[in-house]
This record gives sequence, C-alpha cells and structure tokens, in this order.
Amino acid sequence: MNTIAYAASSAQSLLEPHRIERRLPAPDDIQLDILFCGVCHSDLHMVRNEWNATVYPVVPGHEIVGRITALGSHVQGFSLGDMVGVGCMVDSCQTCGNCHDGLEQYCDTGFVGTYNGKDKHGRGITYGGYSASIVVNQKFVLRIPASLDPAATAPLLCAGITTYSPMRHWNVQPGQNVGIVGLGGLGHVAVKIARAMGAHVVLFTTSPGKKEDALKLGANEVIISSDPEQMQRHKNQLDFILDTVAAPHNLDAFLALLKTDGTMTLVGAPAEPHPSPSAFSLIMQRRQLTGSHIGGIRETQEMLDFCAEHGIASEIELIGIDKINVAYERMLKNDVKYRFVIDMSTLKQQAI
Repeated sequence: MNTIAYAASSAQSLLEPHRIERRLPAPDDIQLDILFCGVCHSDLHMVRNEWNATVYPVVPGHEIVGRITALGSHVQGFSLGDMVGVGCMVDSCQTCGNCHDGLEQYCDTGFVGTYNGKDKHGRGITYGGYSASIVVNQKFVLRIPASLDPAATAPLLCAGITTYSPMRHWNVQPGQNVGIVGLGGLGHVAVKIARAMGAHVVLFTTSPGKKEDALKLGANEVIISSDPEQMQRHKNQLDFILDTVAAPHNLDAFLALLKTDGTMTLVGAPAEPHPSPSAFSLIMQRRQLTGSHIGGIRETQEMLDFCAEHGIASEIELIGIDKINVAYERMLKNDVKYRFVIDMSTLKQQAI
C-alpha cells in the first residue's frame, strides 16, 4: 500500500516528500489515517544520526493521532472512525517477562520503534508518523479520550508517558516536594502531571524568562538553577526530581537538593554524556540516581485517562508539514512553546 510521507535520505539532507510502502492490515492490525503528529526532539536526533543508529530513508514521528479506517478480522474493542493514538512502539516480542508485565518498553529482545525499528513483517525498517497513514498491531494502539483535543494530545504519547511513568513508578504522592528540571517539551507536561498528582512542584530552569510560564502551567516555585543562592535554599528539601534536560549538565547540583532516600530520575537523552556525578552526592544521604524510558502500553493508556480526568494537554504550536525543516532549526534554539505538532492534512497538498 503506497502512501506519501516526509523523509530524510541522509544526515545532511532536509526532510522532503517521499513515497513509502505500508503493509495491508493483517487480522490483528488497525489502519488509521494520521491527523496529527507531534515533533519530538528524538526525531531531530534520529534524522541527523546523532545517536549513530539511523537507517535511511528515515520517516520520523512517534506521537501519532488519527482515525481508524480499516480493521483486521481479529481486532476487538475498536471501531471504524475511532480516534486513536500510536506512541513510540509498534511491536515487541510479547512473550518475555517484561512484556507479560506490561513493560514492553523494556522487552528483553528490544521493542520495535514506531520508526527506524526493525520491522517484523519483512519490510526492512519501520516508518513513522510524518505520513498519511499507518498500520499497527491492535495491542499497540491507544484510545484517545473524547474530552482531549486531538492535536494537543499527540505529544502526550511520548512527552506525557515519559514524564508520567517515572512519577508513577517512584510513587509521587500529594504533599511531596517534586523538582522538575527544564521547561521544554517534556518539562512543561511534567509540571502539569506532578501538580495534578498533588505534589508541591519546584521548576528549575536557567532561563528567568520562563518563570511566568512555569507558574501558569502549575509550578509552585521557580528556581533559577544557575543561581547558587537559590539552589542552596532547597538543599535536602526534595523527595523526587525529574530531570528532562537533553543536554549535558552538572547532576551533582541537583542531587544535593534531595532528601535522604530521595530519587532523581533522568529522562532527557543528550547526544553527549553528562559529567559523572560524585559518589558522595549519592552516599551521604543514601540518594538514588536512576533513569526511565517511556512506559508500557497499559500505562500509556492510564496516562491518557489521567490527563483526560485532570484536563491536561500539551502546549502546542500547530504547523504544516512544509514547515518541518524550519521547526527543527527552531527546536535547536528552544524557540517553541512547547511542542510542535504537524497538521497532517497539509501533507495531502504536497506534490511528489
């Protein structure tokens, strides 16, 4: 099944119109027309081969919202016309212990990414959401609650679950002091989720100009992390820190803010490693430094339902597909509040 997409053919090339082949729906598959696709910083990393793993041509996009247009004969619980989503995964082994426990993101043999993954259906690599349609196994399709705006929901399928999952796993509770490092595509959603969980939210940023936005989004306090005096006032005060920054920085400065037995979790994925933290930052207060990677399908659905219950959506700038290369350059300059989302109806206007 031939469909139009936007693809990069090399690390140096722009994203341009491209024809790709999609499989016809198998008995367990769902086909959807893509209405909106979020633009993740991972897309940029992958297009430019900054993680040294890209297979070209690459069609990015793993924050997909669309309507069902075809159902395989074994599909249950979905109907034609349903608004659904596809996040970062489209398959896994589905047999290992992690998959059985709803932790497909930690599949023992590795999950299949929505794009640049090894396709299990003999079609080489997977192609993502910068395209007109996609076909996905029903186990990896998510229901979009009716109360959520479809465009503003798209980034939740990556940014939402990436921040929700660690806060659920490390059991963020009402009344706890929770720090969020960075107010970008991940951080702005993290602030909203932490506040909805009942936490006292402290936002850390190097940009004084983001203070007003952070308070509007739900932060109780905003700390300029480059100011030693402001940082010192929060020493040993925080129960949990979620670090969303995708650039190398000093982790010791934030570890010092944790209480005894506090946890700091990294979800940002910089192209270069962070400076190694001092062992004393962990030893002296029995602190933990951990990482977390998206969430399983069951937990992602839980996150969407939580966001619907609490009225949480991403702050977005809607763009046409023809503006995607400009959007990438603006992302590098942090010139977006706070997530680009592509209106995929504009793809139909592209000639190829």
